[in-house]
Amino acid sequence: MDRPRQLNRRSVLGLGAAAAAAMVTPGCSRGRSDEPAPAGPAKFATGNAGGVYNVYGAGLAKLVSEVTGVAMTPLPTEGSVQNLKMLAVGNADVGFSLSDSALDAWEGAPGTQFASGALRFSALARVYDNYVHVVVPTGSDIDQLKDLKDRDVSIGPKNSGTRVVAERILGTAGIKVKPHHYGLETAVQALRDRMKDPKKGVDALIWSGGLPTKPIQELQSLGFRLVDIGGAAQKLANQRFGGYVLSSIPPSVYSLSASVPTLSIPNYLLARRGLSDSWAWWTLNTMFRRQTDLMAIHPEAGSLDARSAIATMPIPLHPAAERWYKNNHI
Repeated sequence: MDRPRQLNRRSVLGLGAAAAAAMVTPGCSRGRSDEPAPAGPAKFATGNAGGVYNVYGAGLAKLVSEVTGVAMTPLPTEGSVQNLKMLAVGNADVGFSLSDSALDAWEGAPGTQFASGALRFSALARVYDNYVHVVVPTGSDIDQLKDLKDRDVSIGPKNSGTRVVAERILGTAGIKVKPHHYGLETAVQALRDRMKDPKKGVDALIWSGGLPTKPIQELQSLGFRLVDIGGAAQKLANQRFGGYVLSSIPPSVYSLSASVPTLSIPNYLLARRGLSDSWAWWTLNTMFRRQTDLMAIHPEAGSLDARSAIATMPIPLHPAAERWYKNNHI
């Protein structure tokens, strides 16, 4: 579903066949070396404690601070929806968001938390894809999405992208649950509690995150399964344009017996309206030039690819980001 965005962006930037094959090599020195340092500090809206946004964002903020000599502070948040609102009012300078939430905010989509009016911001890059995890204990009687009906389910914090996609998946499947708006670590603990006492915690948790999501990975010692949501994912991908793609979580990620069909959603690194060229340029440049260092912080950094990073339509690239890609022949 995201292919039209990629083609549109590339046509805007005049990408040719030869340029499409060009790669930005981590650690290389291509690009402007005379870009001025930022004039003052910046704030990075990341995500839930333990989640990939939080880990990746904190790591990138640290590297950008080291490279520029100017502080970029990572801010823990509930996730995409809160990040978008923070960017809109200037409480954050850069931040992560799922593409569907970003599109809702950009359009002021009815029936969403952005229905009161469209928000404006720009994009630095498409960074990696999230995968929807529907997690249940190994011994649970929940085998299909429909089995979640009337069960206690954590669907993510109120201002998270996880909540947005969880509600859409459940709505597409016609399922009503007893929702709990837990952050990632709280949700994982609630599932642990249910494993020990059937009267405590939650029956399942839904989480949209990169691979692997460490707190979920740490449940392996107690045993868990991922529920196949391929049917609902396909319907949602067909019904909505938000970057939704029918995908699967490979068995190697969580030592599963087989791959599990699910929904994947692109993540964007966004910038507030009016962010200085220097902050936009140095953030993007550091993300690519220090990619190897970022991969040591979280493996999802390895998903960053300059050829797909420009695929953020209809969210426009920040002018400094567009210049960076052009200068690097992307």
